[in-house]
Amino acid sequence: MNDGEHALSIRDAAFSWEGGFGIEIAAFDLAVRERVLLLGPSGGGKSTFLNLVAGITTPSRGSIDVLGTDIARLRGSQVDRFRVDSFGIIFQMFNLLPWLSALDNVLVPLRFSTLRRSRATEPRDDARGEAARLLGALGIDAALHGQRAGTLSVGQQQRVAAARALIGGPGIILADEPTSALDTANARAFLDLLGAELESAQAALLMVSHDETLADAFDRVVRLDEIAQVTGVAAA
Repeated sequence: MNDGEHALSIRDAAFSWEGGFGIEIAAFDLAVRERVLLLGPSGGGKSTFLNLVAGITTPSRGSIDVLGTDIARLRGSQVDRFRVDSFGIIFQMFNLLPWLSALDNVLVPLRFSTLRRSRATEPRDDARGEAARLLGALGIDAALHGQRAGTLSVGQQQRVAAARALIGGPGIILADEPTSALDTANARAFLDLLGAELESAQAALLMVSHDETLADAFDRVVRLDEIAQVTGVAAA
């Protein structure tokens, strides 16, 4: 967290599904390099909130300013390109390609983002070296870098997913319940390693969870019902 600049700024955004579920967000800000934990119950709209932030879901009104760009105004390939350039996403189920090695999974975003590929290869033209460095920093031994992702433990897959999100220096990391399958000790160990790498990368983190015990690993804790009005029942 630093000088008051915003990595993310939402104003008067709304979205609704057919069938009655809807979410309205009056205002939310995420500062550059800030780490925020967004708390809410399962089915309370947290994943929908992240989908709006990432441009996966388009709001029916309002603005969602990400690193100076209102993604609510982008369409089609524009928003897809902006997403892969600007966000690193750690999915709840990790979404690794099980037949690829741990290291090759980390490299996947660089196939779709020229910007992230250029960052990952500076100052040396060595993307694989940067992927290996991230895996090591997140606690994955070099002996596992060539192992197929589908054969790794849950905790190891989680760390590979985090390295994939971080490679190429995206400005914002979004994390959707990434510690839900871990016990408290392993969840905290993961957040400590992630936090150290976020500090180095100068990236902001927005993580959604229902686990209040994680709060002291973050700069700020926000409850979804404090910033958004949710109607109906969400998927997550």
